[in-house]
Amino acid sequence: MKKASLLALTAVLLVTTALAGCGKKEAAAPENTAAPAKAEALSVDIGMLKLASSAPLFIGIEKGFFKEENIEAKAKWFDAAQPIAVATAGGSVDVGATGITASLYNMVAGGQKLVIVADKGREQKGYSSTALMVPKDSAIKAINELKGKKIGITQTGSTYHYMVGRLLEKHGLTLKDVELVPLNSIKGLMESLKSKQVDAVMLNEPNITAVVKEGYGKVVAQVGDEIEYQTSGLFFSPKLAGNKDAAVRFLKAYAKATRYYYDAVLVQKDGKIVPGANYDEVVKIVSKYTDQPEENVKQGLPYMDRDGKLLATDIKTQADWYAKEKLIDKAIDPAGIVNTVLLEEALQKLGK
Repeated sequence: MKKASLLALTAVLLVTTALAGCGKKEAAAPENTAAPAKAEALSVDIGMLKLASSAPLFIGIEKGFFKEENIEAKAKWFDAAQPIAVATAGGSVDVGATGITASLYNMVAGGQKLVIVADKGREQKGYSSTALMVPKDSAIKAINELKGKKIGITQTGSTYHYMVGRLLEKHGLTLKDVELVPLNSIKGLMESLKSKQVDAVMLNEPNITAVVKEGYGKVVAQVGDEIEYQTSGLFFSPKLAGNKDAAVRFLKAYAKATRYYYDAVLVQKDGKIVPGANYDEVVKIVSKYTDQPEENVKQGLPYMDRDGKLLATDIKTQADWYAKEKLIDKAIDPAGIVNTVLLEEALQKLGK
């Protein structure tokens, strides 16, 4: 009896110990399955123009990519590029999306702070959206034939000014060999070409296609076939750039949108750009945000890197050129205005 009682007691202790062990494991389980803390809610004002080059921002807002990062992204519309840069440096907006011009470099040279963090449109071989055009009946067939001619641009120090200068230099001429005519607007460029008040103009899509269809102009050179050029970028205010968590989260959403854009409209097959699975959707989104007909949008979708990466070396090329032409007050160090680290961290978090 004593032996039987001892065996029974041992069995009870073993069962009790096992049940206690199960209880401990169940109590510990919530530590392994606890959901990660939600990112801090953030409101971001984005200064931009109603241009197709802001397509990833439109996509990010429309598809909810920013909301996935607990970011409320709000569009703040502007009528010109320069005020966007001023507002970003001053903190009136958190993000600026616009062209990279001499005035922006002058701001930096004058001590104002902002950083260029991502691509928002560039000229690249096979994907050009800007061209040098001449009247349909012009005898000019090449850039090196422009010596002594009048060339229309939007404004002094603009991206169009830069492109004309770089194209001339590539073909053995300089800005001193031509007469630049600032015409203040795209409409002014088109009207001056049509009336032949100038010998050539720089134009972008969809205006190039419109001019060719109307029959009063022809393309002499596509900018992207001549030079690689970072035409516009995404800028962060000092405050946003200094908040690493917020900056990386914003760029993670932006990179997701640039990939969505690229895969919809920029994939090449057999040397030709072919529409992707989401092409029609992207066209509709851009049409909605730019107030442009879908057919116009299809002609004006610019190239940009799939991951939103800047052509960072070109920023130095631009700054040096503007300084050489005395369009900025003094030379600047691009390292002070370019930040590629934030995007790289965002891409690591986003994954392939």
